[in-house]
Amino acid sequence: MLFRRQVEQVIEQQRLRRSKIGVVHSDLDWWDLSLIGVGAVIGAGFFLGTALSIQRAGLSILLAYIAGGLIAFKVFSSLAEMSTRDPQEGSFRVYARKAFGPQIGFTSGWMYWLAGVLIMSTEVAALAIFSQFWFPTVPLWVFAAIYSALALAINLLGVNDFGKIESLFGVIKVSALIIFIIFGLLLAFGIISLTRPPASDLGDLKQWFPAGLAGTWSALIFVLFSYGGIEVMGILSHELKHYKDIGKSGKVMLGSLTAVYSLALLFIFLMVPAYAISTAESPFVTALSAFGFGFADSLLNIIIISAAFSTMVGALYGVSNVLVSLAQDLDAPLLMAWRNNRGVPVAAISLTGLGLLFAIIMSFLLPNTVYEYLATAAGVMLILNWIIILLSNIKLHPHHAFRHSSININLTSGAFSSYLTVALIVLTIAGATIHLSERVGVLFSLTMALVIFISAHIRGLGGATAELTAARKPFPDK
Repeated sequence: MLFRRQVEQVIEQQRLRRSKIGVVHSDLDWWDLSLIGVGAVIGAGFFLGTALSIQRAGLSILLAYIAGGLIAFKVFSSLAEMSTRDPQEGSFRVYARKAFGPQIGFTSGWMYWLAGVLIMSTEVAALAIFSQFWFPTVPLWVFAAIYSALALAINLLGVNDFGKIESLFGVIKVSALIIFIIFGLLLAFGIISLTRPPASDLGDLKQWFPAGLAGTWSALIFVLFSYGGIEVMGILSHELKHYKDIGKSGKVMLGSLTAVYSLALLFIFLMVPAYAISTAESPFVTALSAFGFGFADSLLNIIIISAAFSTMVGALYGVSNVLVSLAQDLDAPLLMAWRNNRGVPVAAISLTGLGLLFAIIMSFLLPNTVYEYLATAAGVMLILNWIIILLSNIKLHPHHAFRHSSININLTSGAFSSYLTVALIVLTIAGATIHLSERVGVLFSLTMALVIFISAHIRGLGGATAELTAARKPFPDK
């Protein structure tokens, strides 16, 4: 009886939540959504993850980032189409539930939470590696523990207006990349000279594919990982003032992001040889050291650490709220939805914080490969969710197109391109099994995804979950 009353309370909270959200005025301009997307995507996955990509693929990583941008745009467009034609709260797992039933919705939600936990763990591992630039003798796990404690404290204290702080650091991240590109342009036009001649030869085919096509193939997982965060744009797309601006916003964001990524990598190769890049520090710091500009590399490292830390704190907040949302839909224990008098979801943050503990333990046991293991696992879990997004849109597209035929969203090119993108993502996962160090992460994520899927069936979803699903109402048409 007590559980039944709790379920009824949660269902009522869900209805109230939906009714409040339904009257929110959509006031995002297309460029607002583009900036939100850029801030959500750029993180340690690029500032450090590129080192892994370069080690595998050499100069061909430039081509891989262009391909990754196209894949990311297809995923964004699929989610944007669903969220615009049928706006729902609760991220893309709502569409997975509608398309394939409650088991897949449950699986998608928990996979998204686990992907967020793994991404957060890569951020703290990257922060520890960045900090060792100045203190190479301090163990990695010590820095990981310090950053984890600070992130947990900030979230548990319920710091106000952190979203504004995160937006500020988002601008800092983009500015750092732009400044780096400006340095590269000055180098290209001979205004700045290096203290030693660059060794990367863009005309040498061997430097483009040092490990053959297999090397580029195995690096794709880290490339797609660098685009993680595009889901935020798709989820928020229904908040735009005008539906017709969705395509423009996505194209500008992903086009700009791909251009910035590619140019930044190009100038890294103009500054230092590809073989000089290592995961001991950010490739951007390694490249700047070639200029001999005093503290330029340290200054950039400070900027990267500040931005990465803000991203980690924001990720802990966001991932914890995913768990809260799961609990409100009865896909997680109701305790996870509880908030204290400051509005802080203590239980959800505490459980999510175990991911940070996992990163600390990994940093202690495997300091030399911790980032590679975590990045691979996070990347695989992330793009498994991308597959669910694509397949959900394929299944729901005819229904949405019929119900909202007046809404013209020219983002996707039909089911064929979606199936092609799914195939490319599957090939990316397969490529991640080439190297043993990546294979561990792949097996971990696939095993966890299978465990979640089996748990959904054993749990026998129905009853309250079905009632919650029935209570969901689309937002009013604009």
